[in-house]
Amino acid sequence: MAAVDADDRLSLPFTPRGPVSAAVLRHLAGGAPTNHTALADRAVAASTDVETDDDLQLALFALYASAYGSVAAFDPEREWDPSLLATRGVIERAFEAALRARVPQPELPATTMDAVARALFALTAADTGPSLSRYLAKKATLDQAHEFLVQRSIYTLREADPHSWAIPRLTGRPKAALVEIQSDEYGGGNPGRVHAELFARAVRSAGLSDTYGAYVDDVPAVTLASHNAMSMFGLNRRLLGAIVGHLAAFEMTSSVPNRLYAEGLRRLGFDDDVCGYFDEHVEADAVHEQIAARDLAGSLAEDRPDLLPDILFGAAVCLSVDGRVGEYLLDAWTRGESSLRPEEVR
Repeated sequence: MAAVDADDRLSLPFTPRGPVSAAVLRHLAGGAPTNHTALADRAVAASTDVETDDDLQLALFALYASAYGSVAAFDPEREWDPSLLATRGVIERAFEAALRARVPQPELPATTMDAVARALFALTAADTGPSLSRYLAKKATLDQAHEFLVQRSIYTLREADPHSWAIPRLTGRPKAALVEIQSDEYGGGNPGRVHAELFARAVRSAGLSDTYGAYVDDVPAVTLASHNAMSMFGLNRRLLGAIVGHLAAFEMTSSVPNRLYAEGLRRLGFDDDVCGYFDEHVEADAVHEQIAARDLAGSLAEDRPDLLPDILFGAAVCLSVDGRVGEYLLDAWTRGESSLRPEEVR
């Protein structure tokens, strides 16, 4: 009888989407290391769009999941493996370069709290991306609402965690502002009010799984890229300005869409256990947007003027990448198709 290779017995949490993600997943799960850094180099060189590259985005998502500790199948001893970090660096550099090339750098305001806040409010007000929330409120079907929750699960079951990487890297006023926002995100000391738990309750009540990563195989690369962008900004100290700007735009564009999401879900018959997560964000994020724009991003720009370009860049990336996800979903739904990946490729 032929011997069975140990790697063949590995239980991978996600289905590989190409040679890079296959090698990275095997290594993270305890398999023998392969030259995934060279594979990543070749894949980056061959890719026409890193943001929508299934293989590269899944590999990057898995590497970040190891850092978050959110996937039990990944060996914690591999978190700081030098070869995995090298592979992460290859993909990150390509991903960041693609974002900087595609997303226009906003005009820089003066480095004062008020000027930065005004610039961020102007940037978010000018966003003309597709309105997924209005579609869900008025037109979405029950199946599309379930798909929406599946797509949202990739980030929201870890809600706030990517931005929390910035806490130890800030001092003074911006640190206090970020902690104030994150305290609300984590329930203000009440485990049942943690926003990720509220969302877990919502998906359970909608008949979906609340296990983190349960739907990774189902979502397209653009959905993974949305989460990966904030993880990249949060995990790299040199991108501190970008994660702060990302959070500012995220909070400033949350309150009204969440009200519309709740309206749409109630229209389709979902109960308060599902809609309560979205209700929570209508009021909370209306408060958070002021803190994030002025006290967090504005005070950081005053304290660290060198970070201003990245603060605006991070905000612009948030709007652009999330807009790309919304466009993907709406394009599929208006064609009468599912926004999830076809069964045959999962």
